[in-house]
Amino acid sequence: MGALCRDCFAIDREGRTCPACGSPRVIRHPELHDIAIAHIDCDAFYASVEKRDDPSLADKPLIIGGGRRGVVSTCCYVARMYGVRSAMPMFKALKACPDAVVMKPQMSKYVAVSKQIRALMLDLTPMVEPLSIDEAFLDLGGTQKVHRSSPATSLARLAKRIQDEIGVTISIGLSYNKFLAKLSSDLDKPRGFAIVGRAEAVSFLGPRPVSDIYGVGKAFQARLTADGIRTFNDLRQYDEATLMKRYGSIAKRLRSFADGRDTRSVNPDGERKSVSSETTFNDDLSAFEDLNRILWRLSEDVSATLKEKRIAGRTITMKLRTADFRIRTRSVTLDDLTQLAGVIHGAAAPLLKKEADGRTRFRLIGVGVSALDGDDDADPPDLLNQGRQQRRRIEATLDDIRARFGKAAIGEGRGMKDKP
Repeated sequence: MGALCRDCFAIDREGRTCPACGSPRVIRHPELHDIAIAHIDCDAFYASVEKRDDPSLADKPLIIGGGRRGVVSTCCYVARMYGVRSAMPMFKALKACPDAVVMKPQMSKYVAVSKQIRALMLDLTPMVEPLSIDEAFLDLGGTQKVHRSSPATSLARLAKRIQDEIGVTISIGLSYNKFLAKLSSDLDKPRGFAIVGRAEAVSFLGPRPVSDIYGVGKAFQARLTADGIRTFNDLRQYDEATLMKRYGSIAKRLRSFADGRDTRSVNPDGERKSVSSETTFNDDLSAFEDLNRILWRLSEDVSATLKEKRIAGRTITMKLRTADFRIRTRSVTLDDLTQLAGVIHGAAAPLLKKEADGRTRFRLIGVGVSALDGDDDADPPDLLNQGRQQRRRIEATLDDIRARFGKAAIGEGRGMKDKP
């Protein structure tokens, strides 16, 4: 059983505490020094930065958010003890924790700190894939000779360095693939260091909910639950072919992750999270027909980008901005990956129909596709939906003409009207 002290980095195999420094923060795991994919997540990042800069806030519940009519961006762990959570309406947060200190986000400050942390990550490995301002994947495979230490030891040193030099804390998940590394980083917060190895992956995942899989939103989770699939153990009762007949191409991901398999590599350029297109009107619009015509053209733009990049997505999001600058977003998650303009528009138009009742005026509309993956399994044949294959043929023909004669060479009737 490998062991590592997270405070002095001594390596020992016995005892509950570190024999070198007496610290109880000792990690033990059979694969401790043999796995190299990490997910790093800063602990309550915005709030941690503010507490670092104002020590008088150290023991106080702190909420970062925007006014009484806003929502909670994040909060410290003291506030979480009162039930405050990210995305909670501010009035509910203050009702749960009336003594909380509320501060507006200072994004320029947080971005600067994020860059400092990113620089320390890059000191360990060039294989850093940012996910957001406060989290990233790292691949430390092959770094042992450079740092003269295992990935686990290097990560423990990084955590201490970030805390000492920058003044915030991180939690680390270490595994043999990205999916398990991200799950494990949330197991031991704050200042956590959790490991999921190959030998225990299936048993670790077994009782966990299938919602742990990215792309499984509330609607799809409800569908799985209705079919008796609530956990990874439930998923493993079915082979991939059976799942694909029921759920389409996402079944590959479901079945692979249920077995602890994830072939995605750490990408230093970062994974693209979504593809979107939006436009602001010269004059506000309220009629569904006018908005829907523009929505179609935006769907074509998004489709063109997906096809060019050889990617596809499953979640379709429609965005509107009202005349008084309020934003409305509505989303739907499809059973299969798509990159077709017709499918994107077909999913987004009903979302628009519910909002464009003629009484509200809008100054902007947009559409986006997220939950991205490669396009190998996009828009699969469906005996119950022959129109999808016809749609593929139509768009392939249009794409070929545009490639030869330019984007404006041809279009479909539903988009043929001057832009407002």
